Amino acid sequence: MSANIEQYQGNLQYAVDIVLCVDATGSMFPVLDNVKASALQFHDRLNDVMAKKGKAISQLRLKVIAFRDFGDDASDAIQQTDFLHLPTQAKDFEQFVRGIDASGGGDIPESGLEALALAINSPWETGLDRRRHVIVMFTDAPAHPLGTVGTSASTYPKNIPSSIDDLFEQWGYARSQTSVMEQSAKRLVLFAPDQAPWSDPIAEEWDLTLHFASKAGEGLEEFEMDEIIETIANSL
Repeated sequence: MSANIEQYQGNLQYAVDIVLCVDATGSMFPVLDNVKASALQFHDRLNDVMAKKGKAISQLRLKVIAFRDFGDDASDAIQQTDFLHLPTQAKDFEQFVRGIDASGGGDIPESGLEALALAINSPWETGLDRRRHVIVMFTDAPAHPLGTVGTSASTYPKNIPSSIDDLFEQWGYARSQTSVMEQSAKRLVLFAPDQAPWSDPIAEEWDLTLHFASKAGEGLEEFEMDEIIETIANSL
């Protein structure tokens, strides 16, 4: 019996969706190359860690949302891809990531919450046996409160929640009726400053959230990237 169970577990189909939200404002210039390099290695490193655990990902999709500041220049405040299948669409993924330039931003807070809202409302995979839906946020700045900056711009995304409380309802919680995320599949990893809204309320109050405090001008440390990949692999 146990041999059958082991064989069955070995044949489970794992689907992993990852949305990378990347702050592309001027202050990220010193670290953006590190973040981009980490993003480009993501697929291979995740596969390696999974292989060591005797698991294989049946489907890996990555989506990238580069964000700046709707209060500074609404025309390029958000640039994003669809979900891209890796490795088959690796060239498209690489082309987009390499094309992200650190520029603009204006004042200190950025439009990170808009990017997070777009990520939460992504068309997540609903099939296969086991799913993991991961959002990774890279930023060195706080965020404008939702609904306060750039909302009248033609490029401002439709259906963005008007407050962080409404965004939390979309993220959801156990037995939530309003969540757009699958409770058992979701994870949020923040590489963000130890200040609002990242540390509080998000890291404090949202479930299944990991927060690594970032400082302006400091890149993504290797161990932190490993931590993110282990988090995904261990939770499958």
